Amino acid sequence: MEILNLSLPATNRFATGYLNGNKEVLGFFHYNFNEPSHYKERLKELSGRTFYRQELADHIESFMSRYPSSDKIRENLDKLKQEDCVAVIGGQQAGLLTGPLYSVHKAISVIKLAEQKEKELGIPVVPLFWIAGEDHDFQEINHVYVLNNKKPEKRIYPEKSSGKNMISTQRINRETCLSWIEDIIETFGETSHTNRLREFAEDALKESQSFIDFFASTILGMFKEHGLLLVDSGNDGLRNLEKEHFAKQIGEHEVITRSVLTQQEEIGKKGFGRAIDISPNAANLFYNDKNGERVLLHFDGAAKCFTGREGEISFTPDQLQEIASEHPEKLSNNVVTRPLMQEWLFPTLAFVGGPGEIAYWSELKLVFDHFGLKMPPLVPRLNITILDRSVERDLAQLNLKLEEVLKAGTSKHELAFIDSLRDREVEEMFAETKKQLIDQYRKIHDKAGQLDKGLIPLVKKNEDLLLKQITYMEKKVDESICRKHDDILAKFARVENALRPGGSPQERVWNPFYYLNQYGLDFFSELLLLPMVFDGSHKVIKM
Repeated sequence: MEILNLSLPATNRFATGYLNGNKEVLGFFHYNFNEPSHYKERLKELSGRTFYRQELADHIESFMSRYPSSDKIRENLDKLKQEDCVAVIGGQQAGLLTGPLYSVHKAISVIKLAEQKEKELGIPVVPLFWIAGEDHDFQEINHVYVLNNKKPEKRIYPEKSSGKNMISTQRINRETCLSWIEDIIETFGETSHTNRLREFAEDALKESQSFIDFFASTILGMFKEHGLLLVDSGNDGLRNLEKEHFAKQIGEHEVITRSVLTQQEEIGKKGFGRAIDISPNAANLFYNDKNGERVLLHFDGAAKCFTGREGEISFTPDQLQEIASEHPEKLSNNVVTRPLMQEWLFPTLAFVGGPGEIAYWSELKLVFDHFGLKMPPLVPRLNITILDRSVERDLAQLNLKLEEVLKAGTSKHELAFIDSLRDREVEEMFAETKKQLIDQYRKIHDKAGQLDKGLIPLVKKNEDLLLKQITYMEKKVDESICRKHDDILAKFARVENALRPGGSPQERVWNPFYYLNQYGLDFFSELLLLPMVFDGSHKVIKM
């Protein structure tokens, strides 16, 4: 493997400014991730706070006990109990087969940054992956993309979701899922690694009761030797550790919402749009009803109570505080309060996030200020593109620049190539034929109108039919010309599908299992051996 660092813009303008060190953008955060001294300041801040380390380590150990383990995981659980230990945290939803590549890139980022900071700071640092199991949007995790007819095709898991129930509570049908996975792997083509990949997926699924189980088993199957720790935000045991923090959120809900809205106004003055959709009466908490469905709470100022949007539930502040104390499993965080809860629970040295997370965390600064906290350094996750040797050869033969393809794909160059193939003389003949046809039918139209106005629609229909036939013939001539250059056009398609499938970055479309099938089960673990720097550059891994 070889690593190439490129400077590419992020997927949103705000994150691009953050990566480039824009002072206006950095002003919406407490720390600069590029300043080594800021991590020492962060350690000093954390040393003045108290965390339930033993309880947290016990919970994580219990949660992870049913998944693949290692000596390194046990070592990191012991580290977490130490007073000077801190964590590098990143998170993602529990996608099937881990979801898109960027889920794995986040895990790699968390592990890599924890390793680097432990060496730099001389203190124990553990990598922790926060599974967003309290989310309920099943449509975001129930599919993968495969290549079909030279285009990305979405393959949706066949089972339906349980309404708005948290992903943590949704059961998985192992037989249905295994059959679906077999179909997915079949699209990858048989390699020397395929049988092991099937076994790997089957082993991960074997003991899984839920989508969270399957995700956790898969991720740890890849990274357990690197000591990655996992938590599930939708786990009842974790909620029990969160009860006092839920109480604070309920008591200060109006200030939390007002702080976000005020911060959004300040960010808007700098020309950036809002990342968080929030209303003035938002309570920023969900309540899990008797059917297990999440209901987003709002505060009715006139009635002085918390309600669902449709008024299906209603609680006084005292009733909601009692729920937080006695039944915390019935509450869950939203995009505003999840970072706050994470900050209260964990001694977080740094949070690893993508472009979207960078944008929405910026809107939370005043919320953290209100509680006397600081947001951790927000480190952009590693953006990675895997470049196969055969695709690199195609790039060279097509005279395409890698950086340009990663930004915009190949369509502009492919269209220019196709245009260069056109026979201009034939094009002119077709154009002249159409013009003559239209001119003649204009005369026929006028004459038919004089004879019988009822003939006019028939004339028009006949004209359209002949023009359509000429266009069809023109298209067939173009296809015939292109067929003589199928090998070149196939190269364009391979490059596009490998690096910018469907016009999106590779990491947002393709699934890690494709690459495990190509390069072996240790592939992503081996990426951790490469010298990756968290400088905001795009990492191209040449295979």
